[in-house]
Amino acid sequence: MLTRPVVMILFGVAALWAEGSAPVFVVPTGTAVPLSLINTISTKHSAPGDRLYLETAFPVLVNGKIVIPVGSYVAGTVTEIKKPGRVKGRGELYVRFDSLTLPNGVTRDFRARMGGVDGDTAGELDKAEGKVKSEGNKGGDMRTVAETAGAGASVGVIAGEAAGHAGMGAGIGAAAGAAAGLIGVLATRGPDAVLARGSTVEMVLDRKLTFTESELNFGNYQPPRAVPAAAPAQEPEKTDWMRRRIP
Repeated sequence: MLTRPVVMILFGVAALWAEGSAPVFVVPTGTAVPLSLINTISTKHSAPGDRLYLETAFPVLVNGKIVIPVGSYVAGTVTEIKKPGRVKGRGELYVRFDSLTLPNGVTRDFRARMGGVDGDTAGELDKAEGKVKSEGNKGGDMRTVAETAGAGASVGVIAGEAAGHAGMGAGIGAAAGAAAGLIGVLATRGPDAVLARGSTVEMVLDRKLTFTESELNFGNYQPPRAVPAAAPAQEPEKTDWMRRRIP
């Protein structure tokens, strides 16, 4: 008859044997996981602490087995917002990925960064810091000043002709229009940094994720359809007097 210590030792050996024989699937550190954004975030409407929700857009395989299926859920956090400046400075949007939930409910926590964005995303990605920077608007600012200067010159020509000084009127009108355009530029912030619904971003894992075979039982799971991209915002009709052209 076996004594209690011997039974405990044999039980421990059996447990180790069972654990060692069970297949383990490891997603290594640095793996890039394509994600589709479910909600829109931006430097205009979002704030630090806001949540972002995503779905995996392409399966991740380990040893020929799907470990992270399409449609797995990823949750993240907006960690910092820097609004664009009025004269200089671009909008900056800092994002962190926090957790992955497989379709069967198995969850892993981590702190992952953004490693890529699709070509339709306005602005650029700083991979080292995991932030999206908005586009600059120097061209738009110069165009605004030029348009208002042109409109002012046209008004000045009409006023100058009425007073018998067409050339002087054009110069004064152009200067006044340029000044008005510059005031408009100084009063307006630059473009916001935006990650729109339906955008594809790349999550880079900061640690390895380990799953047992039993955790990867997805049954008859069918991946969802891709998240449709949000319709681009339409530019409002230009009705401001400064943008009207006088023939």
